[in-house]
Amino acid sequence: MALKFRFAVVSDLHVAVPHTIWHHPDRFHLVEVSIPAFNSIIEHLTQLDLDFLLIPGDLTQHGEPENHTWLQNRLAQLPFPAYVVPGNHDVPVLMANEQSIAFADFPHYYRKFGYANTNQLYYTCQLLPGVRLVGLNSNSFNDQGKQIGRLDDKQLQWLEEVLAASVDELVLVMVHHNVVEHLPNQSRHHMANRYMLENAPELLHLLRRYGVSLVFTGHLHVQDVAYADGVYDITTGSLVSYPHPYRVLEFHRNDFGQDWLQILSYRVCSVPDFPNLQLSSRKWMGDRSFPFLIKLLTVPPISLPLAEAKELAPSLRYFWANMADGDAVFDYPEFPLELRRYFQKYGAIDSSGTPFFIDNNSTLLVSG
Repeated sequence: MALKFRFAVVSDLHVAVPHTIWHHPDRFHLVEVSIPAFNSIIEHLTQLDLDFLLIPGDLTQHGEPENHTWLQNRLAQLPFPAYVVPGNHDVPVLMANEQSIAFADFPHYYRKFGYANTNQLYYTCQLLPGVRLVGLNSNSFNDQGKQIGRLDDKQLQWLEEVLAASVDELVLVMVHHNVVEHLPNQSRHHMANRYMLENAPELLHLLRRYGVSLVFTGHLHVQDVAYADGVYDITTGSLVSYPHPYRVLEFHRNDFGQDWLQILSYRVCSVPDFPNLQLSSRKWMGDRSFPFLIKLLTVPPISLPLAEAKELAPSLRYFWANMADGDAVFDYPEFPLELRRYFQKYGAIDSSGTPFFIDNNSTLLVSG
């Protein structure tokens, strides 16, 4: 049966009403723009014939109740349904403290945005006839009370039951942590592995068994489309960091059972206090990149001596900004050959080394 619908994805909003904004010299996030940038996006999206909006986590700066309340009220004004899941910033503590809501409080703020059952941090709902959304919670706490990205066993069992009962529906999955690697060896990299779901292989096994092909994630603050054995992980960059992107997507199924997903990406280019947001935000990220680059160059697998890292870091000033932009190609011919090849692997290239641009604007053949 033919099927067509249009939806948007906006991720990692990090909403911060002015009096909650925290200041740190090295933060990449321009949380100052969170509210005007979101309002700018909504102004655009309300002009489109959208069926729904997905927000894959990090809705707030640090789980502040006033920031959750602001977003809850803003989403209630939209002319189309919105669905959210928690990011690590939204539920950073088990018990409420002077800054953040309690872990279990999250669903109560978003009863109208997926969490009809406020007793659990994951849910499923029918978006349209024949189309189902599964919203997962990828935030857990280990025995030491440290927050980690993982689906607990109870949630995985629930998910299998949902998928088994939904075999005749198109299922979309939304979860904060990445499920497919978006960076070289992301699961094993000392800096990048925290953006991956710890038990991603278990989740992928379930998705493949039940024919689920589309997963929408955030957390990494990068525009990227990754694919592994039948599953696309479409991660969307952050509203509050360069390049301030969002996506509008159209799903098509023809009468022969062939499925396509068209992806169009947009950028917030201007807000009142930042009239040239793209330029100023890219500079903001570059100006604050040095500590990040030193760490990147000195931890495995690169493991350079500090003196050499300090010498090379200026050449990489805009490395992460370009990475966040999506569809980047990297080459640093002045670097030693092994290091040059290492950074080339971060580019949008296929297995043969040919540039392959699908991160921002593309049409994916999902099945058929």
